[in-house]
Amino acid sequence: VQLQASGGGLAQAGDSLKLSCTASGPTFTSYAMAWFRQAPGKEREYVASINQSGGSKYYAHPVKGRFTISRDNAKSTVYLQMNDLKVEDTAVYYCAATSSDPQWVMTRTVDYWGQGTQVTVSS
Repeated sequence: VQLQASGGGLAQAGDSLKLSCTASGPTFTSYAMAWFRQAPGKEREYVASINQSGGSKYYAHPVKGRFTISRDNAKSTVYLQMNDLKVEDTAVYYCAATSSDPQWVMTRTVDYWGQGTQVTVSS
């Protein structure tokens, strides 16, 4: 599976951005999908995840209520709608595919990574 992320950019605090990640290959629906992020000088951290059908979604506490993960299996695409952005959301965002339980996904249980897209939020 190859993952191509897009949609990052510059935003001001309070703005919204929507990230997309499109997968190549016929097995998209075999994987739960997730978003991670990595700020400069910090470890990559979990942001959100979604199961294969899209019926179960999970979020890290810092983004709960502001970010929404979704997927369109017909388009082999997972999205991350980010609202009310904060300066601390600044990071490179990575999409990921995992065959593990999306409720407990972590970096070491990711099977495939996308290339990352930069999100920069200014005050």
